[in-house]
Formats: sequence, structure tokens, C-alpha cells
Amino acid sequence: MRRHRNVKIVATLGPASGNYEAIKNLHESGADVFRLNMSHGSHESISDIHATIRRIERETGGTIGILADLQGPKLRIGTFANGGEELEIGASFRFDLDDRPGDKTRTFLPHPEIFAALETNTNLLVNDGKIQLNVLECGPDFATCKVAAGGTISDRKGVNVPDVVLPLAALSAKDREDLDFACKLGIDWLALSFVQRAADVEEARDLCNGRAAIMSKIEKPAAVESFDEILAASDGIMIARGDLGIELPVQNVPPIQKRLIGKCRAAAKPVIVATQMLESMIESPMPTRAEVSDVAAAIYEGADAVMLSAESAAGNYPVEAVTTMDNVAREVEHDTTYTEMLEASRVVSRATVADGIVAAAREIAEATDIKAICCFTQSGTTALLTARERPHVPIIALTSLRKTAGRLSLSWGVHCEITDTLTRFKQAVVNAVTVAVEQGYAEAPDQIVVTAGVPFNVPGTTNILRVAPCDVSKIKSIDPD
Repeated sequence: MRRHRNVKIVATLGPASGNYEAIKNLHESGADVFRLNMSHGSHESISDIHATIRRIERETGGTIGILADLQGPKLRIGTFANGGEELEIGASFRFDLDDRPGDKTRTFLPHPEIFAALETNTNLLVNDGKIQLNVLECGPDFATCKVAAGGTISDRKGVNVPDVVLPLAALSAKDREDLDFACKLGIDWLALSFVQRAADVEEARDLCNGRAAIMSKIEKPAAVESFDEILAASDGIMIARGDLGIELPVQNVPPIQKRLIGKCRAAAKPVIVATQMLESMIESPMPTRAEVSDVAAAIYEGADAVMLSAESAAGNYPVEAVTTMDNVAREVEHDTTYTEMLEASRVVSRATVADGIVAAAREIAEATDIKAICCFTQSGTTALLTARERPHVPIIALTSLRKTAGRLSLSWGVHCEITDTLTRFKQAVVNAVTVAVEQGYAEAPDQIVVTAGVPFNVPGTTNILRVAPCDVSKIKSIDPD
């Protein structure tokens, strides 16, 4: 299914959108990738949703990406004798390892690893940061705090510890089970929560063993500080602004978002901007103007994808939310300012032959009347490098590997087609022209740019560029066998 935009849309599936009709409607409305939240639902229900997506993929004849998002370790307080208490600013409150129900002065915090990492003057945030406590004194089994921002503290609320790197593995026992289950299903992307360091990504990669691409969620200050190393270890990045905005001052998030998008683009790795993008559409058929501007800002900055969470998973208007994102993307991408911003932020890289080939393809497409850039790719790298160039014309990636096609579903501007295994460049050109014409990217008088590598079917060998007429008979008469 051809999209008339370059940025991709990720839609989370859930109670409001887990059946065949709902998923099909979301895909037809513009969803390119579906997110499966491993925090919710049984393996059986997730397996059913996965099978439904693959059924729709077969019926439409395209490629639909599937991203499984691991829960990550959840840090929560214990319970209270009264179900909850009201904490006043300036009051003293203690966390400890005593599992008795809490009261107005203390509660159970069943995470000794937190106490091991705490220092005086660090902060603890409870209930999405609504309650803020400053540590006055701490030890291996307690932390005495002063309430900096009060409110109601109640049973099993989440805890954030923004000021320290916690000695926690990014993968819990549940995550390990979910990871293996999701990879056996045949997902395309695996998203890691609570990433703090590159070693967290490397651990997941070892467990995946090539079965899925790894996406690191940036939601901790430690991840921002170690971002270059995390990016190098990852296949893609998700800027998860919800937790990031809890653990950092909210005014820090927009410049961080812009900076991380730029680094991902330079590394030719897809980046998703996520969390609360159209939050009001959970209950309203219309977004706020501020939300529309937020989505537009991520697109102007060059993000590969924008994501819906509760809006499509549990909201009352999932299709309307996807349609809104699609409309915003189309409008932004028709703005001349968008093109100017992408060109101004383009990273010039000539480190390899492939870098030079894709840069030349873009320059030729911009200087002449080229309708599309068609790249043959085994690993997906050539398509990623082409997307990094942010060309003015569509990118058609041709691969014989379904796994590669699925992973490219998140990449800016890339329309992927699965082809037969090829052995000759002439076959490649004929296939590229055929796909470009059949998919409506070009007509017989037009020309396209074709890039490929010889020998064929060997990753990392992109070394040929050809301007080809969209007329198969001309190709056959010009090119030798």
C-alpha cells in the first residue's frame, strides 16, 4: 500500500483495536507498524494479534512491521493500611524493606537495589512524578526523605529514581520469557525499556540472536548521558518522552528530542518519537492544536516515525488518531520549510563506496527528472543510507528477505517490496522498473535511479548506480545478459 508521505506511523494495539476489522482499518488509515505492548495481554492473545496482522499483510500484499515492546523492570512501592495517605510538603517520609502496610510516615519499597544506589540529596519520584521526595539519609535498607512535592501516595504506585544509575538489568525474568516468545512469533523489532547503558542492549542482542532488530527506548537520564554508546549498539531508537519528562525537567525534553533525532539520522538508524502525541484523542475525536504542533515538530526535525500509544490501544477514536497523524504528516511534508530544514540538517558522509553511491543517487534525482530511487538490499543498509539522504523522490527498497523488509518498515520514505533472488544486474533493473510502474511511482516515459551491489546477495557490496528508463523493452535491448 503506497503512502503519500515519508514519515511512518506506529500504532499500539490493545483492547480498542485488537481484532481483525480494527487492525485492518488502522492499516488502511495509515498505520505502517503495529506495536505490541508486552506489559499487557497473555502470550495467547498477543499471538492471535500477531497472526491477524500477518493475515492482513498477506491480503494487502505489502509489508507491515511489528514491534514488540518489553515491559522492563517495574519499580513500585508496597501497600498502605488505609489504601493511601496524604503527604504534605516538608514532612518526613521513610522507605524501607519492612513489608508491613505503610502509613503516613513510611512504606515498603521492595527494591534493595534502589537503596544500594541512593545518595543523600538524590530524589525519588512516585506516581509519575506527582510526588517528589528528597533523600536526607539512606542506608542498605532504608531512605529517610523530605517531601518536596506532596499529594496522595497509594498502593503500588511506580517509583522513578532519576539521579542515579540503578544496578538493575534492563531485562527482568518476564522480559526474557517475552523476548523469546516474541522472537519465535516472528516480530520485526524488539523495543527495550529501562535502557541505561550499551551493555543492556548487547545483552538483549545476544538473546535475540538475529531474530529481531533491537530498538532502545530512551527514557532515563542515564540513557541520555550514554546515548552515543547506546546508539552504536542499537538498530533503532525510541524517544519515550513520558518517563523522560518525569525524570528530567520537562523543559529539557524538546532540545534532547531534537539532538537525539539528529544523531540517529547521522547514524542512518531509524528513530521514533513517542508518548502523548495525541493524548486528548483517547476521549475526543479532535486533537488539541498543541498536540498537532507537537506531531508536526517531530516530523520537521526529521524523525523516521511518530507513535500512538493509548490513543490507538485503548482510546475511543483509534482510526481518527491515525488519520490525524497521516493528515499532519502530509501537510508538513508539502511545506517548503520542511524540505529546507531537511536539507540544512543533512549529514554528509563519504566514508564508504555505498555512502558515495546513495549520495550520488540523491543528487542525480534532484538535478534531473527522476521519479524514484530503487535500491537492492540484503541487510537493509543501502536503504537506510538512502533514507539518511532524505531525497525528494520516493525510495523503493527491493529485497529477497522478508526479515529485511520488515525491519525497513520503520525507515523514513522507504517503500519495501520483496523480490525473487537475483543473480544479474539486468534482472535487477527490470525488476526495479516493473515495481516502480506497477506501484504507480513512474510511467513508461520516466526514468528511475537503480543502485545495487555486484556480486549479488552479498551484504555490503553496493557499488553500481544506473539511470534506467521505465520501459522494459528498452532495457532488454540496451543491457547485455
